[in-house]
Amino acid sequence: MRAEELISEIIPPLKYKETGEKALNWMNEFRVSHLPVVKGNQYIGLISENDVYDMPNPAMRLDECFVNLPNPFIYSNRHAYELMKMIADLKITVVPILDENNEYMGCTDLLFLMSQITAVISIKEPGGILVFVMNTHDYSLTQIARIVEENNAKILSSYITSVPDSTEIEVTIKINTLDLDRIIATFTRYDYTIKETYSKGSFQDDLKRRYDELMNYLNM
Repeated sequence: MRAEELISEIIPPLKYKETGEKALNWMNEFRVSHLPVVKGNQYIGLISENDVYDMPNPAMRLDECFVNLPNPFIYSNRHAYELMKMIADLKITVVPILDENNEYMGCTDLLFLMSQITAVISIKEPGGILVFVMNTHDYSLTQIARIVEENNAKILSSYITSVPDSTEIEVTIKINTLDLDRIIATFTRYDYTIKETYSKGSFQDDLKRRYDELMNYLNM
């Protein structure tokens, strides 16, 4: 799951000429503590509640008070895992998402991100992850599940993402085992193209740790 697929349609960016009052009103309305600031399609930075409270007067415009704002962001093609890491590391509630030309595309917020992540990857369950690339007409979850089950394993979750400007899709499955060698060998024998694998615990352990950090952050 890439960052561009997690853009929230709810939270708009603040224009650089908006006031601190409007920033606080929007933060309250959308239940976040940060908002992206833009000038046209240019991403200026991320403003926080504390930044606004430090303004001499919240009725002033942002561009009158902030020459430089912190500018954390993530590119649209990065994995959702990196979004989780950024939120946990920086303790931010919104992550701006930019395209390859460094233009602002949108943002994702903490609660929306967590609802999507927990729904699709069974994050609390131990297991390995396989990512396939295939043509749409070749996709059959029934056959994929049969191959997994022939190797005495089960699919915990799965999701599909489309490849832009292509008839290909990426199919991600999470399996209830970290020992993927035999399963990978079987899929290879059936001519499946495996793009990525995550197994042997290190990815899963770090992903679980980041998830727990985010849950702790939400409960603060």
